[in-house]
Amino acid sequence: MNPQGESAGDPHATNRQLREAAPVHRVPGPGPGGRPVWLVTRYDDVRAALADPRLSLDKKSSTGGGYQGFSLPPALDANLLNMDPPDHTRLRKLVGRAFGPRRVTELRAPVRRTADRLLDALGPHGTADLIPAYAAPLPITVICELLGVPEERRTDFRAWTDALVAPDPARPGAAKEAVGAMLAFFVELVAHKRRHPADDLLSDLIAVRDTDGDRLSEDELVSLAFLILIAGYENTVQLIGNAVHSLLSHPEQLARLRRDPSKLPAAVEELARHEGPALVAIRRFPTTDVSIGGTTVPAGETVLLSLSAANRDPARFERPDVLDVDRDASGHLALGHGIHYCLGAPLARAETEIALAALLDRFPDLALARPHDPRWRPSTRARGLVELPVTYRTT
Repeated sequence: MNPQGESAGDPHATNRQLREAAPVHRVPGPGPGGRPVWLVTRYDDVRAALADPRLSLDKKSSTGGGYQGFSLPPALDANLLNMDPPDHTRLRKLVGRAFGPRRVTELRAPVRRTADRLLDALGPHGTADLIPAYAAPLPITVICELLGVPEERRTDFRAWTDALVAPDPARPGAAKEAVGAMLAFFVELVAHKRRHPADDLLSDLIAVRDTDGDRLSEDELVSLAFLILIAGYENTVQLIGNAVHSLLSHPEQLARLRRDPSKLPAAVEELARHEGPALVAIRRFPTTDVSIGGTTVPAGETVLLSLSAANRDPARFERPDVLDVDRDASGHLALGHGIHYCLGAPLARAETEIALAALLDRFPDLALARPHDPRWRPSTRARGLVELPVTYRTT
């Protein structure tokens, strides 16, 4: 059984079957050839595995017979998603402050101004697709301004990201073209920032690289910029889009939030649990034979941890398929766990909360234009909408 077989529609029925049958399954993996992987589906096992230091992210720990994820050139591959300590610890410290509580608090007002500007552009009433009009441009604007990407260089970024995350079968070479374009983009951007440093994260990282190369290599510098931009965009656009769709599909939950907006921060946690931005965590490779859920997984093979299955495990969350904005969803795994917990999680949460607040404040009659026909991206790892058509009217 292919665990991603229903990823473009509703993966939760497949997840339920797999979770109930056994905690760990040997299944065909994503990508060409479906090379086999070990899929972990139950909450306790997934959470423990996310924090297990024996499960390496370094591709050198793979025997090469299983799924390894994207094949990227060295200048993009030297990123946190392919590293274990101590290199992971060293790089994460360099960028951690940019996503810490103080910085996120400082960004809240600019994020709200960006959200309001995007909603102004929609006009007082009509029909719109909220993915390109709102959910996508909000996070790309925020992360590009944080990194220091000039506005005129942002136009192609979403197309490149889509080609990587949700490849079009009709264009088999599109992903490779996108990788080449992104590599050229980031190399040029770093060169530009060296000539014209500014008050932004990328300029700060370049200064670290140029004054102390032992702390940050050139490939690591380019790879960090790539990862921050693509992850800061991709996860958040899906988190916002999924959250809006979930609320509009559950009017009783939306009504609770409208009656009491103070519930919104906690509701974001439940929305992330219920329909998070990732189906699975980044692949892992055991450095030694490990026992997961009573199954021995040999060293060097590929392990996929199903975040979407774990977040709907009834052993952890009561009535897990029900969206309940009053639920205590703390402990959900939508943004990971352990040392590889999503670096930008505080910012993604804040952006989603602000995006929802601005949208609900502006449009009290917001509704899905096609309530029963959501179009999900055909991705083996990401959970996001192709489009989100809505009708709206201001008061």
